[in-house]
Amino acid sequence: MFAIVGILLVFGAVIGGFLMEKGHIEVLIQPAELLILGGAAIGTLLAANPMHILKGILAGLKGVLGGSPFGKARYLSTLKMMYQFLNKVRKEGLLSVEMDVEKPGESAIFKNYPEFLKDHHARDFVCDTLRMAITGGVEPFDMDQMMELDMEVHHHDATQPIGALSTVADALPGLGIVAAVLGVVITMGALGGPPEEIGHKVAAALVGTFLGILMCYGVVGPLSSNMAKTAEDHNSYLHVLRVLLLSFLKGSAPMIAIEMGRRAIPAHVRPSFDEMEKGCKNQPAAAEPAAA
Repeated sequence: MFAIVGILLVFGAVIGGFLMEKGHIEVLIQPAELLILGGAAIGTLLAANPMHILKGILAGLKGVLGGSPFGKARYLSTLKMMYQFLNKVRKEGLLSVEMDVEKPGESAIFKNYPEFLKDHHARDFVCDTLRMAITGGVEPFDMDQMMELDMEVHHHDATQPIGALSTVADALPGLGIVAAVLGVVITMGALGGPPEEIGHKVAAALVGTFLGILMCYGVVGPLSSNMAKTAEDHNSYLHVLRVLLLSFLKGSAPMIAIEMGRRAIPAHVRPSFDEMEKGCKNQPAAAEPAAA
């Protein structure tokens, strides 16, 4: 939501300032310049990236416009889910959750948390780790290395679409110059004509440069930066799961493991201990002492 508001504010401020100085908005509407700039930008994106990165860009942009899903509510939901799951393991043993891990979509616990099931990276991260724990014979140190490697691979894949979009953003000013140069070429061919026609062609040429710079620094660049922050949010989410699982695999009680995970949550979305305890054990949070 904030991404949409920011983009609208950019265009509103730029066009508003232009109109305040008695500019004519129709001068900025140059379909040929838009075709050159937009077509060249999309062409460079298609030429430089394979299909899976293009799909990643579309998914990343959709996520940016929808806002980050990793807020306090998501973390509280995850802590509650993992508390229920680890409690089952503690009471009934690792083999009791074998079917939950093999078929998470049919799990009596996981199916109550659709946002976790939809996040296939986090779902597979948890299930693959627990699958190795059920198999046995793997030390917690080796499990930690597996989880770290999984996170590194996922983070690398998540940053590739961001790098591709950043490259397009960096290319937009240059493509705007290309559109402007073509406009100048057309203008040179019209020398000797009416001054109004020459002025219109010069203005059209300059619009190409204007659009290239505006789209670079006002739209595509900020969207790329926002995608990078979303990728970091997801990596932080996986880190919480890693800390939580590793603590349990080392022998900690479920509540201790959940508290270890809570401490790893970024501060701006970290729930309090009372909120976590209320969510996990369905107990009311402790009342605050009355003011003297």
